[in-house]
Amino acid sequence: MEEIKPYQLWLCSFGGTGNKKLCRMAERFGGAREAYFADPAQWRQVLGEKQALRLQQFTETFRPQEEYEKLREQGIRLVTLSDKDYPERLKEIPDAPYGLFVKGRLPGNEPAVAVVGARDCSRYGAFVAEKIGEMLGKNGIAVVSGMARGIDGISQMAALKNGGISYGVLGCGVDICYPSQNRALYDRLAAQGGLISSYPPGTPALARNFPPRNRIVSGLADAVVVVEAREKSGTLITVDMALEQGREVYAVPGRITDRLSDGCNRLLRQGAAPLLNPEELSEGLAAMGKLKERPQDDTPEVEEQNTAGALSPEAAAVCRALDLTPQTAEEIRRRLPEEYRHINLNACLIGLCMEGLAVQAGPGCFCAVR
Repeated sequence: MEEIKPYQLWLCSFGGTGNKKLCRMAERFGGAREAYFADPAQWRQVLGEKQALRLQQFTETFRPQEEYEKLREQGIRLVTLSDKDYPERLKEIPDAPYGLFVKGRLPGNEPAVAVVGARDCSRYGAFVAEKIGEMLGKNGIAVVSGMARGIDGISQMAALKNGGISYGVLGCGVDICYPSQNRALYDRLAAQGGLISSYPPGTPALARNFPPRNRIVSGLADAVVVVEAREKSGTLITVDMALEQGREVYAVPGRITDRLSDGCNRLLRQGAAPLLNPEELSEGLAAMGKLKERPQDDTPEVEEQNTAGALSPEAAAVCRALDLTPQTAEEIRRRLPEEYRHINLNACLIGLCMEGLAVQAGPGCFCAVR
């Protein structure tokens, strides 16, 4: 199979046509190598006059063997629909990409969840994305996302930090780190998971590349969860594709006054499953037969309840005033019963953090662990 890779690279590197016609070219001629050596007049039967001419011009300067050696030197491999390690989940979707450029590894049969959402997310959204990524990572459930700022990157990094696997699907070549501020995540994905793209190396991150890549994000997952999204967010393109692919869609509910929650709340209205706790994802996967057994046991929760039961009345009151929305100390104080509003609140909050019952979600802001 290795001898045909240079010709598959030739076909995948031609940017003058869409994915469906690439697949037709391989099918029509019995493979990429056969298509490469076919008469250009035959190409016209699949591509049409203009695209066949562009392919002919492209082929005159493209050196398959040389380009394939360059690809290997970069540690990038090409996996096509005819390869046995092409992800089975992806094969089943409409318009499955003919070729995938991969740095690192590809998803196998492990359960996977796509976590997507707003780039400019709120502190609450960031906290929820981190908790979801952490839970998935600890339980061997892969996180698939687009390595974008905000929800995507936060959930992926949390999974990796907790010993999990994550796959980043890019709207550019896998040799390009986009966005540049996610360099640490990019490097960890290459080492602990995989970077995947249907675009050849060197392809810049153009706006038109991202909607098509979203079908790969959802296609590689068993379920999709949306953490935050505006009403007209690009995230909802992924949801549309997930529904078309028959994937389960979850949405994290948000306050009706938050514009970042408009997209999620509308999804809930349209029938998406509300995600009220990260553990519900593992329960949902188990119900779909993707997990043989629930990976979570009740031990941590019992330990937490025992710890909470040993708190002082003041600390217990502060603990009850916390929820998953990060709050300042003054906001927490206003939620306390009258008799506890004059306590040393900062000392209580630090104590709760040390007990694992609260977390500092930002400068001066605290929230419950679950």
